[in-house]
Amino acid sequence: MRNASIHRQTAETDIRLTLSLEGRGDCQTQSGCGFLDHMLQLMARHGRFDLQVACRGDTWVDDHHTVEDVGIALGQAFGKALGDRRGVRRYGQRLLPMDEALVLAAVDLSGRGFLAMDLALPCAKVGTFDTELVREFFQAVAREAGLTLHLRLISGLNTHHIIEAAFKGFGQAMREACSLDPQHPDDIPSTKGTLGGEGA
Repeated sequence: MRNASIHRQTAETDIRLTLSLEGRGDCQTQSGCGFLDHMLQLMARHGRFDLQVACRGDTWVDDHHTVEDVGIALGQAFGKALGDRRGVRRYGQRLLPMDEALVLAAVDLSGRGFLAMDLALPCAKVGTFDTELVREFFQAVAREAGLTLHLRLISGLNTHHIIEAAFKGFGQAMREACSLDPQHPDDIPSTKGTLGGEGA
């Protein structure tokens, strides 16, 4: 089983997170940010990852530190659970519809953290959640997990639907990328023989 446990503590947040890549989509989250909890549950369910998150953060300031730091911890967990990435399919993609919204999510477990995000979010807030934090979250995940992530809005009008499609699409793209290739269980899918650094 490819599992990881992360404990990350700073002056702003205290996070305990566990992740299993071979799961059923079970998710228990208490981040202190209800919208983030909802998105993480969607991501885990559609990625079939088991995920537990407990976070105590300075949400009396705002949700920024909590959202970014949970992204950091989740990215670290993906990186740790994947190990040297031997036997993975490496690439994953999903065109995810959510009512009127359509989002493309594409992942490369390249070892190089990079986010290309083109999601035009019509509203600055969903409830009390600052929608600019979506970028902070995915940027932290991509950087810490060492993955290339593209998120692109094809169509959409409702901000909640667009963000939901992005999280669901990311979960499904990660599920595909992280899945093991039974025909090449001992191979690292790179001409360099390693996933990390330029030109992997």
